[in-house]
Amino acid sequence: MDTYIRQYGKRLYGLCRTLCASPQDAEDLYQETWLKALAHLEQYDPAREFEPWLTRICVNTYRSTLRRLVRSPVWNRFSSNEEKDAALASAPAEAEMGEETYADLHQAIDRLPDKLRTAVILFYFRDMDVASAAQALGIPAGTMKSRLNHARKRLKEELEHETDLPF
Repeated sequence: MDTYIRQYGKRLYGLCRTLCASPQDAEDLYQETWLKALAHLEQYDPAREFEPWLTRICVNTYRSTLRRLVRSPVWNRFSSNEEKDAALASAPAEAEMGEETYADLHQAIDRLPDKLRTAVILFYFRDMDVASAAQALGIPAGTMKSRLNHARKRLKEELEHETDLPF
């Protein structure tokens, strides 16, 4: 397992930081992902690549955490889904955004629905190809392409005032 941690640890942590708003949440996700990978290592097929398997564990762990959050009594005090979405959108994103010129793009990505956001993160920020990202998410490649297309359309609509962003 130490070999896997040395080889994939930095990329996994980068994915965790991209998915989570706070460094503490990213640390928790990172640790939880490695613990689950260790616990289920016998299920890993060495004939396949390790990174998509690890990414899938990370994404599924992240989604489970979100589901628990949505079901929490504090979260359920919002009277509508719009209020929940507004609360999520207004939460400060502590992750580094890169160049200032892309801050609007990163904020728009953060406001995408989870399925679209995760697809964008894996494909564009983690440099996974469509097949690897689809495998990590446990979806067909066509579904991954569809999610990316839908995400690009939504981002283009939201950012139509930006003229220097390549789509």
